[in-house]
Amino acid sequence: MKALIALLLAGTAITPAAAQDLGAPQGREAPVEVIDSGSDDAEIRITDEAAWSDIGIAIPAFATDRERPTPANEAGTGALGREIARVITANLRNNGLFKPVGPDSLPQPAFAAVRAPSYGTWSGQGAEMLVQGYVTARDDGRLVVGCYLYDVQLQQQLVREGWVVAAGDWRRAAHKCSDLIFSRLTGESPFFDSRIAYIAETGPKDRRVKRLAVMDSDGANHRFLTLGSATALTPRYSPDYSKILYLSYVDGNPRIYVYDIGTGKQTLVTENKSPTLAPRWSPDGKFILYSMAVGGNTDIYRIPATGGTAIKLTDNPGIDVGGSYSPDGTKIVFESDRSGSQQCYVMDADGRNQKRISFFGGRCATPEWSPRGDQIAFTRIAGDFNVAVMNTGGGGMRVLTRGWQDEAPTWAPNGRIIQFFRTEKNTGRSGIWQVDLTGQNERRLPTPVDASDPAWGPIRP
Repeated sequence: MKALIALLLAGTAITPAAAQDLGAPQGREAPVEVIDSGSDDAEIRITDEAAWSDIGIAIPAFATDRERPTPANEAGTGALGREIARVITANLRNNGLFKPVGPDSLPQPAFAAVRAPSYGTWSGQGAEMLVQGYVTARDDGRLVVGCYLYDVQLQQQLVREGWVVAAGDWRRAAHKCSDLIFSRLTGESPFFDSRIAYIAETGPKDRRVKRLAVMDSDGANHRFLTLGSATALTPRYSPDYSKILYLSYVDGNPRIYVYDIGTGKQTLVTENKSPTLAPRWSPDGKFILYSMAVGGNTDIYRIPATGGTAIKLTDNPGIDVGGSYSPDGTKIVFESDRSGSQQCYVMDADGRNQKRISFFGGRCATPEWSPRGDQIAFTRIAGDFNVAVMNTGGGGMRVLTRGWQDEAPTWAPNGRIIQFFRTEKNTGRSGIWQVDLTGQNERRLPTPVDASDPAWGPIRP
C-alpha cells in the first residue's frame, strides 16, 4: 500500500492529449427480449455442493428449424447452435459445480425433439439432466434462441426460456441459458451474463501502459475503452451496469471519471493535486468513496457521484485506504495501518464506530464486501499475497489461493466466485484468475495482454 502511494506521489508525465484518451464507444446494447418462459413445480433440493458435481448434464448442439446464414456465423444456424452449446458447457464446467458433457461427444437432436426429448436415448448416455435448445434466424436479422432443462429420470421439463437477440449477441443467449440452468439446479442467483472491467497492461515495467478494458464473464468479447495515453486504474461498474468508475492520471494529476458505457462519454467527478486512489460506488450509485493523501496522511472521502463537495470519513494518523460498502449501504470495510501494520477495519457509512476486525496474523488489504453481505474477501499478506475470506466480524478466516502474489479480490454478482489478479514470480507477468469459495476450483481468464485490477459487474439488463 505504501509503495503504491509512493508511486502515485511520483506522478506520471502525460501529454495534454491524454484528455482525449477514450476509444470508440461501445454503444447501447440491443435489448434481450424474453419469450416462452416457464418452470415446472418439481423440486430439486441439493444441500451438499459435492452432489452437484455428480449430476450428469448432457448438452447436445442446439437444433435449428432450417439452415440459414446469419451475421453471427457464416456457416449458418446449425453451426451456431453447436457453438451456443459449447459456451453453455464451458460455463457450467468452469464454475466448479458441474461436470457437463458437451455437444462434440453427443448425438444432435432434431428440431422437433427439442420440446419432446427421447428420454431413453439420454438415459442410455448416463445423463441425469438434459439441456436442449434451438436457434432460428428471423428475417430482421435477429436470432431466436430457446433453452430447455429436463430431468431425464423424472422425464419432466424443469424450466424453459427463450430470447430474441441481435445476431452479435448470440453469446448473451448462451450465458442466459447457463444462468437459467444454474439457478434452477442450485437455487442461487446467476452470474454468467455479466461483464468484467480490468486494467490491460503492456510495455516495460518502468514505462507501463495501463488501459481500461472490458470483457464477458468468460473472457470473450474483449474491448479496450481507453487508448493508453493516460494511466487508468481501479475500475468499478456502477450498480445498474450503465457506467464504469475509474481513476485516471492526466498531466500527473489524478482524476476520478465516470464512463458511460452506452455513449462513451465520461464525466469528471473530482480532480485533485494530491495522490488519489481506490474509488468505489455506494450500493445505490449516488456516492463514490475514494482515498486521498494530504500532508503525508491518507484518509477516505465520500463525494456525490455527480461531483460536488467531498466529506472526509476518516481522520487518523497513517494510511486509510479503500472502502467497500456493505450491500445495504450501512457499513464500510477499509484498510488502515493505524495499528502499526496493514489491517482491515469496519465503520458506519458516516465514518462513525471505526473498529479493527482482522486479528489472524499477517496483514489485511483490499477488502471487498460480498454481494450476499455475509463475507468479506481480502488480500492476506503473510509472506506471499493470497486471496482470503472472513465473516463480517473478522472470524472464520479461510485462505482460498496459494499463489505467490494474488491480490485485489472482486466478487461475482451472486457472491459465489471471487476474481483476482495474479502476478507471476520472476517474470512479473499478471493475469486475471477466478476461484470459488471452496478454494478448489481455480482458472485463468484469457486476456490479450497482461491484466490487473479486475472488477466484476452486475448481471446485465
